[in-house]
Amino acid sequence: MKHTLWFVMGSIFSLSAFAQAGPQDSIALVPTQSMPAYVTDETSRTVQAIDYQHRSGATDVSLAGTALLPSSDGRAKVRSKRGTMEVEAEFGNLQSPKSFGTEYLTYVLWAISPDGRAVNLGEVLIGDNDRSKLTATTDLQSFALIVTAEPYFAVRQPSNVVVLENVVHAGTQGTTEAVNAKYELMERGGYIPTGYKFDPVVLDAKLPLEFLEARNAVRIAQSEGAEKYAAESYGHAVQLMNSADGYATDGHSDKKELIAKSRETVQTAEDAREIAVKRVEEDRRANERQASADAQANSQARADEATRQRDQAQSDTATAQANATAAQHNATTAQVDAANSQAALVTSQNESAAAIAAAQAEADRSRAIAQQAQQNESAADSDKAVLRAQLSEQLNKVLETRDSARGLIISMSDVLFDTGQYSLKSGAREELAKVAGILIAYPTLEIQVGGYTDNVGGDDMNQKLSENRAGAVRDYLVQEGVTANSVTAKGFGNTLPVASNDNSAGRQENRRVELVVSGDAIGSPVNATTGSLR
Repeated sequence: MKHTLWFVMGSIFSLSAFAQAGPQDSIALVPTQSMPAYVTDETSRTVQAIDYQHRSGATDVSLAGTALLPSSDGRAKVRSKRGTMEVEAEFGNLQSPKSFGTEYLTYVLWAISPDGRAVNLGEVLIGDNDRSKLTATTDLQSFALIVTAEPYFAVRQPSNVVVLENVVHAGTQGTTEAVNAKYELMERGGYIPTGYKFDPVVLDAKLPLEFLEARNAVRIAQSEGAEKYAAESYGHAVQLMNSADGYATDGHSDKKELIAKSRETVQTAEDAREIAVKRVEEDRRANERQASADAQANSQARADEATRQRDQAQSDTATAQANATAAQHNATTAQVDAANSQAALVTSQNESAAAIAAAQAEADRSRAIAQQAQQNESAADSDKAVLRAQLSEQLNKVLETRDSARGLIISMSDVLFDTGQYSLKSGAREELAKVAGILIAYPTLEIQVGGYTDNVGGDDMNQKLSENRAGAVRDYLVQEGVTANSVTAKGFGNTLPVASNDNSAGRQENRRVELVVSGDAIGSPVNATTGSLR
């Protein structure tokens, strides 16, 4: 008796026959439309990270099961090894990951940095008695440990199916430097593209897990748009998958060859997926920049038209006033001529009155045109206010932004840099890259970068540090495409604190970098906010 496994993915894969085996869990994809849409939903979670720097020997860390898998447990030893951290972890009572959804085939151990960066440390395979071991290294010095269920081992972002988290006890080394690490998670069900549904099928008992992960990786890459945005990498992944299919259907093939080809397929498909995600995001940002540029051009055109109408109204008013003057002169002349004849005088006065009335009517019409021009000018100012509010909203999605009389002020905390340093952290570069992407669409704006410190250390040192930090932010913005002559940088040292330097919380507020965005294109503040740069 033979059993078969169906994987239906668009028009890519078809039925494969495998060797004789007993039935296992079921998983398959059946499309309800030809091109499924895929939307990534993200959520965030907080876990305590431990600073392992300058620790001698190994640090024992416990891992406890979450509400999703409370019976699971684990422990890890973390030790320093010539600039890297070695993690030896052991886990128990892990259930099959497919219990959380048929898209989940394996577990992955992650290191989470204090700034929320997730690093894949390796795959956690369920062994005998539901126990597993894993040894890995990382260049992170401070991190938290979590375990998540995933569709394949090479994912670059953890799912929100978190089954284990490290637990900080009173005796854990490094807890005095523990911080809360907030990181992004893939929502459960996020790996199922819209338009697909799972139907039960029979799996070959001899089919390795790596082969199923390869199928998942190629499916997810396709649903992310890799077939369009990363055609070369995706095509290579499909070729590798077809090769793995061949090993699976060949009864004489070496199982190691099938596993190796499947793992290569997973890596290639994940690379294609990431390329597609980046290119989709680049297209979206380009469209936003074009829309902002179009809106600014339309606003400028309306302002130019209002100016033209105002100038024309002023010219018409001057002409009407000249005509009125001429009419008055004619009336005076008529009055002089009227001295020679009473009849001629009456006639002249009547003509003069009529001329004056006509001139006054023309002057009234010109004044009405001028008032309309002023109203158009006010509408142009309103467009600038709308553009300013739109820019503020865009920036606020990346970093805290407030409106002031000086312009839009973007606030950035001291976590941009390591203590006493001015080299930007990776997280800071990501945020500044997003800010630069927004500002590029407004080439006429001016950006002032200000650096500030607390009072720890000498005044000269703090002044130099604030200048270097402000300069680092300015240089990175220019590197990301912002016009160089529109960005200035200045350090203020510890001279402008916004909180007390007598405690750590106040000093942290004082260590900051702020960007002031201003220019005629965005006009005055939306709510006429006043105040100085913090």
